[in-house]
Amino acid sequence: MDLNMTAVELGKKIKNKEISVVEATTAYLDAMEEREKDINAFVTIDREGALKRAEEVQKGIDEGKYTGPLAGVPVAIKDNMCVAGMLTTCSSKILSNFVPTFTATAVQKLIDEGAVIVGKANMDEFAMGSTTETSYYGETKNPWDLSRVPGGSSGGSAASVAACEVPYALGSDTGGSIRQPAGFCGVVGIKPTYGRVSRYGLIAYGSSLDQIGPLAKDVTDCATILEAICGKDDRDSTSVKEDGDDFTSALADDVKGMKIGIPKDYLGEGLDPEVKESVLAAAKALEAKGAIVEEFDLSLVEYAIPAYYIIASAEASSNLERFDGVKYGYRTEEFSDLHNMYKKTRSEGFGAEVKRRIMLGSFVLSSGYFDAYYMKALRTKALIKQAFDKAFEKYDVILGPVAPTTALKLGESLSDPIKMYLGDIYTVSVNLAGLPGISLPCGYDKNGLPIGLQLLGKHFDEKSIIRAAYAFEQTMQVKTPAYVTERGE
Repeated sequence: MDLNMTAVELGKKIKNKEISVVEATTAYLDAMEEREKDINAFVTIDREGALKRAEEVQKGIDEGKYTGPLAGVPVAIKDNMCVAGMLTTCSSKILSNFVPTFTATAVQKLIDEGAVIVGKANMDEFAMGSTTETSYYGETKNPWDLSRVPGGSSGGSAASVAACEVPYALGSDTGGSIRQPAGFCGVVGIKPTYGRVSRYGLIAYGSSLDQIGPLAKDVTDCATILEAICGKDDRDSTSVKEDGDDFTSALADDVKGMKIGIPKDYLGEGLDPEVKESVLAAAKALEAKGAIVEEFDLSLVEYAIPAYYIIASAEASSNLERFDGVKYGYRTEEFSDLHNMYKKTRSEGFGAEVKRRIMLGSFVLSSGYFDAYYMKALRTKALIKQAFDKAFEKYDVILGPVAPTTALKLGESLSDPIKMYLGDIYTVSVNLAGLPGISLPCGYDKNGLPIGLQLLGKHFDEKSIIRAAYAFEQTMQVKTPAYVTERGE
């Protein structure tokens, strides 16, 4: 079986009875078994549960219960989304024994479509990081070059798709955590508009910023998956009922008359020349198809990183105080009283990056600094949203790079957290403004590493970015990592 198939292609073959669900699931599980020693994209692999589920789904397909395009297709779930009865750790020691009794809405929607969950994907601890090196379960490696990071925090999800361990995966995006690893791993990822997909069952990092989305082989897959997981959910008050969620209808090779803006601020200092060249070549390719492309000034870009890290850290310090060793998760073995138990449990259970952000968040929320930092960051967030709203009065889509460079060497960022934070400069403002964004490959650097292109749209206008991405994808000769081709895929 060709493991390089897209999720939609595999779904068609299963529907046409060319491949059984059990055969497909077994093939991916075998690939995972062989490749995980190199990639480490998973925290949990549920072989027994996946094969049992595959038999149930096959029966459901035969009986006409599952008729959707994803029926029978295996999927990996990022390890910060609850799945009933399956270990869910957020790649942290403090949740290393946590098994939820309920399932996240987005995951349940895939289950209702007949998806087969094969495991939980590795990630930066509590989604805090841009490299998937802060995981308690060890770093994930990039299938394009095992000496490099896959990006983060959804690095396990992106690497598992790039390494053909699964056809698609779910990730979450707080400041670029779907789009940046998609860019580093040469796959496609969508961060939907805030509120488009329910966050119920997603273990929160920054509640006003987090959003669940798909990572897959191509734009068609991502549109199909997003269609399956979106929608209003009464258990998430921030989810929205919004029309126009037939995203696959936007898969048309037609951008004639579409207005595309490129922020000059995204092309300045700090951007790798090869990345810049590929991104501008992608803009030219869309122009050749009839799009109107021009550069413009998008203000406030330099304030996005400080505003984002103040708001995200403040929300993280609040969200993570529930992990205290009392109701669930890890508890220190020796303690003298309740406060000592809290202190020791958190000291032993959280990693360095999580502690850094909790401390930063607690600091900016403290009475002496609340107005000076947190309130100022919220005002900046509102101004950034206004700047995007103004840009979208003129443009249908905004185009730019996903990250300033291609995938970094393992260990490069951990020694310099500020450098890691600055790597998110093109992605965080999208979360601050609650906008949809898509990342897809637009070229390769001199080392053969993928370069990511980012397309941003208006609120709830995922269709425009899907349309532009699909049109560009038709011009792009996408490669497969040598790691995969050497294994006969």
